Amino acid sequence: MPRISVIVPVYNTAMFLPDCIDSILAQTFDDFECILVNDGSSDESPSICDAYAEKNAKIRVIHQNNAGLSAARNAGMEMAHGDWITFIDSDDIIYENYLHLLYETAIKYNAEISCCSYRTIHAGERERERERESPSHINP
Repeated sequence: MPRISVIVPVYNTAMFLPDCIDSILAQTFDDFECILVNDGSSDESPSICDAYAEKNAKIRVIHQNNAGLSAARNAGMEMAHGDWITFIDSDDIIYENYLHLLYETAIKYNAEISCCSYRTIHAGERERERERESPSHINP
């Protein structure tokens, strides 16, 4: 049983979804499952979800008729096996240590909930962000 269930409600976010899923799969904390809940998307999101699930055993997909964000999150929670649950929006990306920091902080302080801040990245900024994250841009 995984320690963390990552639930991602998905609705017509094909343009952002691969970056979101890639950021989840790049986590330094690897004891997690990722549940993608396709909430009736009419774009390429369902096929993107299925393609990732075929390639990675950590990913499971739920396809449902559009019922809204809360229903998608609830469907993900019903399928979750983790001791902890986190929700990631399908147009978001997370830092590679996101799960590790939240989990370790919760355990350290015997907390029932662990939360963090966020940073907004506007259109066009993601490419600049990737350049900053690239090891080739780190000065010795």
